[in-house]
Amino acid sequence: MKQPTTYYQAKKSKAKIQVHQGGSRSGKTFSLCQVLIQLCFRNRNAGIVITIVRKTFPALRSSVMRDFMQILTEGGNYYEEHHNKSNATYNLFGNLIEFISTDQPQKLRGRKRDILYVNECNEITLEDWRQLLLRTTGRIFIDYNPSDEHHWIYDHILEREDVEFFQTTYLDNPFLEQSVIDEIERFKETDENFWRIYGLGERGVNVSAIFPQWQVAEAIPERAKLVAYGCDWGFTNDPTAIVSVWREDYSLYIEEHLYKTGLTNRDISLELDKLHLDRTPIICDSAEPKSIEELHRLGHNVKPSKKGPDSIRLGIDIMKRHKIFVLKDSLNAQKEFRNYRWEVDRNGVQLNKPIDHTNHIIDAVRYVCINRIGTSYSGKYYIS
Repeated sequence: MKQPTTYYQAKKSKAKIQVHQGGSRSGKTFSLCQVLIQLCFRNRNAGIVITIVRKTFPALRSSVMRDFMQILTEGGNYYEEHHNKSNATYNLFGNLIEFISTDQPQKLRGRKRDILYVNECNEITLEDWRQLLLRTTGRIFIDYNPSDEHHWIYDHILEREDVEFFQTTYLDNPFLEQSVIDEIERFKETDENFWRIYGLGERGVNVSAIFPQWQVAEAIPERAKLVAYGCDWGFTNDPTAIVSVWREDYSLYIEEHLYKTGLTNRDISLELDKLHLDRTPIICDSAEPKSIEELHRLGHNVKPSKKGPDSIRLGIDIMKRHKIFVLKDSLNAQKEFRNYRWEVDRNGVQLNKPIDHTNHIIDAVRYVCINRIGTSYSGKYYIS
């Protein structure tokens, strides 16, 4: 019986890391589960540990775990006594299959394995990937839909010499019903970007991205002038973020200097001392006047950002008038610009409101733009 293309690609490849990029319903997940089961069969009682990962456990259970157990059941190889449901493991032909999610940090960082399979790898973070990679001694399989044109996968996985890349579409799955094929192909006429990603398995353009055209810069140009520093407060869960914003004509250059949780105002003051700012203004979130006053008394030229009912949109508009460059070492800044998006409603209609998540550096840049580029501000800490 003919199998999806991914099945043959995965069986044939000898690469350390296999990358399976594909459109919707191309058979990636089912095929990779088949290959792993056959690997266990060929290596009976070898004690191989295979870890299958996805971002959240509910998603893991309803997708790759379900496919895995279905294949075992249909092949007459599922035995209830081998399935430890509380630990999400299965003993298969004397080898251990474990299912974990990256929202379980104690499992993510505490285990070693021989083989790794990351399902929907584009959902996890670069840090999660690095933790998994460090604890894997053998081969690695990953799959994903290419919905993000600037994902870290392209820079940190595909550029490796030990990677083999495969791309598949729905046409590579011989088991797909005609009704499903018709629905996928309908997007040719109705949604070009969706068709590109989920039909053709090609990198799409994130239409909800607020800054889709930002770029990475090697360095700040000599002609660029420092506008100001920006600071967004954080503590327990959110990091305190400090950036410098430089301007050359209609280009902004952003350099990340601090991105850390758990900092007191005294800690922040010490970090600012390391930057040797002289009297360069530091534009801060005005929501914490006590912190601003304390840093002011510690000798820093801190200023509260102007805020109003539409200040978020105003700051975004000022930023969008410029070409935006993020320095190559400013990795948290790159992550934020890559993922900063407009909200969409349940029908997929884009709203005129950004998602308020992982935007600490962008907020710090906004404060600088509103107060030093777009508008003036007066008050106790008037910026001159």
